[in-house]
Amino acid sequence: MSDQLRPRASLRTAVVWEVLKDALDRQVKAAGRDALDVLDTGGGTGNFAVPAARLGHRVTVVDPSPNALFALERRAAEAGVADRVRGVQGDILGLFDVVERGGFDAVLCHGVLEYVDEPAEGVRNAVAALRPSGALSLLAAGLGGAVLARALAGHFTEARHALADPAGRWGEGDPVPRRFTAEQLSDLVSGAGLEVGAVHGVRVFADLVPGVLVDTEPGAMDALLKLEAAVAELPAFHSVATQLHVLGEKRP
Repeated sequence: MSDQLRPRASLRTAVVWEVLKDALDRQVKAAGRDALDVLDTGGGTGNFAVPAARLGHRVTVVDPSPNALFALERRAAEAGVADRVRGVQGDILGLFDVVERGGFDAVLCHGVLEYVDEPAEGVRNAVAALRPSGALSLLAAGLGGAVLARALAGHFTEARHALADPAGRWGEGDPVPRRFTAEQLSDLVSGAGLEVGAVHGVRVFADLVPGVLVDTEPGAMDALLKLEAAVAELPAFHSVATQLHVLGEKRP
């Protein structure tokens, strides 16, 4: 994967990046253009924007944090893609205050829906930013992964609380305002008028495996990456994934 500065970072992004790269390749063929216009909402410091720009695409990052956008600018410059990455301060609920409707071949909405008051509105805005035949990459926190993590840590009451809570939170100290099931995310995508192309479980095992094992055991990192890729599309593992990725596609 491009832009890998730390080995453990690949555990968090490898599955999503491969799905996204394939989707961008399909968009290139469908559009008949080598370079696409990509919108990354909540793209922060450019974990996906910079690799996408390295593929030759023009990427607009919308993020509410000026510090993140400053880091994005520096990162893009260091990667030699400053001319293809543009940072704009804003958020997904006010998206069309800063970007145009229907101006993008692909929209990324990664780690955003957990933090907005109206997730459905956020998805509708992301879809409205797409051109005909565009693609939406949606990544959000998974409910099952949080329940499993709390239970394995011995916090059984908190695990049960997350199951019963409408927002999927395990308690007042939970830093994540909202979590989703694969069905909920798919419904948001289809409800906004897109066809659900694929659903993937992300970080099914990566957050549960001791870091010392991955970092010191020869071959463990590569084996874990392959395992994550192997289970990502299997519905049985979506219910225990830390994050869920849904690819939605506009049909002409």
